[in-house]
Amino acid sequence: MHYVRYACIAVFGIALIAVALANRNMVTLHMLPDEIAGLFAVTPTVQLPLFIVIFGGVLIGLLVGFVWEWMREYTVRAENARNAREVRRLEREVKRLKNEKHEGKDEVLALLDEAS
Repeated sequence: MHYVRYACIAVFGIALIAVALANRNMVTLHMLPDEIAGLFAVTPTVQLPLFIVIFGGVLIGLLVGFVWEWMREYTVRAENARNAREVRRLEREVKRLKNEKHEGKDEVLALLDEAS
């Protein structure tokens, strides 16, 4: 199973390298539209290879997706934490009740009652 995983990673890596080699041309990336840049009298531009722009866009999209899912699943995580606290509280209560039940009994008999 590990070989399949490594083979998939290798194919994905080769595909990324092929895309990078095919898109080495420099492109001008404008940070603001020309109309807005004219209002502020600035023209922020950057010269980058096209593959960096492509991979950067994919990376930013992944990060936005991960943050979005993390925020969306907050209610599920909060509910799981509440349930875990409730389970711990109930386990403590069961242990306390068992100790009260076996109070004053012989230790061997109390252990046998707990086992069953």
